[in-house]
Amino acid sequence: MDQRLIAFDRLLKIMDELRERCPWDSEQTLESIRHLTIEETYELSDAIIDGNMPEIKKELGDLMLHMVFYSKIASETGDFDITDVLNGICDKLISRHPHIYGEVQVDGAEEVKQNWERLKLKEGNRSVLSGVPNSLPSLVKAMRMQDKAAQMGFDWPNIAPVWDKVEEEITEFKEAEGKEKEKEFGDLIFSLVNYARWLKINPDDALEMTNRKFKKRFEAIETVAKEQGRNLKDMSLAEMDEIWDASK
Repeated sequence: MDQRLIAFDRLLKIMDELRERCPWDSEQTLESIRHLTIEETYELSDAIIDGNMPEIKKELGDLMLHMVFYSKIASETGDFDITDVLNGICDKLISRHPHIYGEVQVDGAEEVKQNWERLKLKEGNRSVLSGVPNSLPSLVKAMRMQDKAAQMGFDWPNIAPVWDKVEEEITEFKEAEGKEKEKEFGDLIFSLVNYARWLKINPDDALEMTNRKFKKRFEAIETVAKEQGRNLKDMSLAEMDEIWDASK
């Protein structure tokens, strides 16, 4: 028998037992585990950025548990079960890949993405952008909206005017005052995200790498200050810069 099916069946049976016999698991609801799922997703993201394969495997298991957990809870109320969930995603994948399961011809991955968005509209989505969750972090949301709009042809013809737009937004930001400066700053970030998309750079990944680099170097300054028995606030910027440069 397929070992994947055996493992999945084992997880389903354990979930059944936990809902019946464990005091904590039996009282959980869709709402009570929602924030835990978000936390697990970010932990998976961290593991992927770190390139930590054992941790990725662990976090994928945690998320798989959550999917089974939600489905088990819903089955108890008669709304749906894990079979409905799996059949639903299988049906969607088949309908969204007519170049595999139908007669449609495509020329590369970009055309597959464009067909995906058009099929979503045919399925009843009011807008191409309606599939972008409102609760997504703003940087990720900007990237996803721009990518989806581009699949429908709303895009620059080449990268040159994309950078021109960045420079235009820089100028407008410099000239703005008061609350208008905040608005222009948002426009500038949005234009930079679009430029990153053209360069095939994930802006969220790029910013996270910079965040981690900053954290590592600033912690090096804190470590040196502690070793010297000094208060960080008493160190000059030049002293901190010297340690910063040494930690590169």
